[in-house]
Amino acid sequence: MSARHSLLDNKVQLYMRPNSPVWQCSCSIAGQQRRTSTKEDSLSRAKDVARDWYLGLMGKYRAGELKEGVTFRKAAEHFVNEYEIITQGERNKEYIESLAMRLRVHLLPFMGDRVVTDITPGFVQEYRVHRMTSRIDKKTGLPKRPSRSTMHHEIITLRHVLKTAN
Repeated sequence: MSARHSLLDNKVQLYMRPNSPVWQCSCSIAGQQRRTSTKEDSLSRAKDVARDWYLGLMGKYRAGELKEGVTFRKAAEHFVNEYEIITQGERNKEYIESLAMRLRVHLLPFMGDRVVTDITPGFVQEYRVHRMTSRIDKKTGLPKRPSRSTMHHEIITLRHVLKTAN
């Protein structure tokens, strides 16, 4: 039995990686290679999962929902990995840690998988509104707003990541 199979006129490739019991699948849509795990060890079930995955991707692509480009999550990871090196000790270590914390706690949950080119001034305003209304004070039941300086720091962190992505 071969560890490689093709489906849908060679549009989807199904294969097994060494030391992995599950099947992986890949395809090319709009010139971009996409891959995922079927999470199946049975070839017949893996074929069904791969076929459904591909058809779902094609549906999203035709509807314009499949965006190309760098996601905010990837840009943020890249920023965190290189910012300390770029500043070469010019910035305090605690400051760099606070940037990473703001990303992890506030920005990534809201913007994580959005393509960087889709982050517009209107979307940043949506983020501000979200931050102003998302935490509820247990005593009063009213929204607990972050301070003006906290919001300013988060927007600066967002700006840093977007500059790194471009």
